[in-house]
Amino acid sequence: MAVEIKVPALGESIVEATVGKWLKREGENVNAGEPVVELETDKVNIEVMAEGSGVLESIVKGEGENVSIGDTIGTISVNGSAAASQKEEQPAPAPKAEAAEPTTAPTQPETEDRETAPSQQQADDRATPASPVAKKMAADQGVDLRGLTGSGPGGRITKDDVAARSQGAPTEQPSQQPAPKPAETARPATQPAAQPQRSQAPATAAAPSSDRPEERVRMSRRRQTIAQRLVEAQQTAAMLTTFNEVDMTAVMEIRKRRKDSFKERHGVGLGFMSFFAKAVIGALKAFPYLNAEIKGDEIVVKRYYDIGIAVGAEEGLVVPVVRNADRKSFAQLEREIADLATRARDGKLTLSDLQGGTFTITNGGVFGSLMSTPILNTPQVGILGMHKIQERPIAVNGQVEIRPMMYLALSYDHRIVDGSEAVRFLVRIKELLEDPENLLLEG
Repeated sequence: MAVEIKVPALGESIVEATVGKWLKREGENVNAGEPVVELETDKVNIEVMAEGSGVLESIVKGEGENVSIGDTIGTISVNGSAAASQKEEQPAPAPKAEAAEPTTAPTQPETEDRETAPSQQQADDRATPASPVAKKMAADQGVDLRGLTGSGPGGRITKDDVAARSQGAPTEQPSQQPAPKPAETARPATQPAAQPQRSQAPATAAAPSSDRPEERVRMSRRRQTIAQRLVEAQQTAAMLTTFNEVDMTAVMEIRKRRKDSFKERHGVGLGFMSFFAKAVIGALKAFPYLNAEIKGDEIVVKRYYDIGIAVGAEEGLVVPVVRNADRKSFAQLEREIADLATRARDGKLTLSDLQGGTFTITNGGVFGSLMSTPILNTPQVGILGMHKIQERPIAVNGQVEIRPMMYLALSYDHRIVDGSEAVRFLVRIKELLEDPENLLLEG
């Protein structure tokens, strides 16, 4: 009995996914509730669990293929050990049938060659783990799987491995080209001279590849979505960026005095992000159009504050959301931001963690960025960019002092946010951070 592995419901507004990685290979044992395949969606990766115990009988959809909700992507044989033993015993009867055939027909040597080759190829295929897509590509392009080293999980050969071999070093063409030589002798002398030139063309084209190596990496569905949304933001919004700088002396002094007692009391470190979240909320209350979005010919001003925190994960940028951030204390903000960042890097965010958001904060300073122009996270109309804290000489009360300074960047949608409003919004953030006591009143 076979149990089908189907694409589950992926969440609101998500109807399609890409097979990212098979966690099990054909013929391997699978336990009920164990993840067998990872699907990539626009927002998060989802592991599909086995609904029964047995053996992964077949992989219907290979890595890199697009699938829809309800599609069958593989099957599990619930009689695991029996199915595995049957697979091992099936090749054995084939030689017996071939051995009995030479007594029946004089043309038997050709028949043996034709029937023996497939059985040998099947044995080689079982010894060489490859995805169904890779096997089909190898058969179409004449690539010998036995000479490939798989880049997939457990050494599994993927379609990218086959494509790389077929582009760089064809395996079947050299064996196929010598065959026409007997027929070439019957042709005019001019034609054999032209054909060697054609056969040498792939060799000259492939030669530079060793000197100028290239690597082709499939874009994950998340990266494709990021690319699409960033271009869409630039094409649909009247995006503009304004800059300012903030003296971080007061915030750093508070952190220095309070960090030990804060961590002892709350079990989490006192970082910069909670200060910036509080300052942003105070500025959003003063300038509500930066906490809005455009729907048709209406401006929807939101009176709640769900702050998105951009996190750079291995598979691409994600923006998990801190809900009702205005109602949370410094400790609650630090704890929730740290939890979201950890789960983002571990790939454990859920769809609900990423949905919504009224304003976004991104911190390029952790990577050393001194200045940047962040792109809007549509349909939001504002995003604040933090940057590296760097000591610089500035004038203070007529004296030159060395202060820890940070450049701030606010990108906004000029369709509903005027330039003066954006500048005053950024100035308000600067004021709140340079006098953090105001955060208790405004943030």
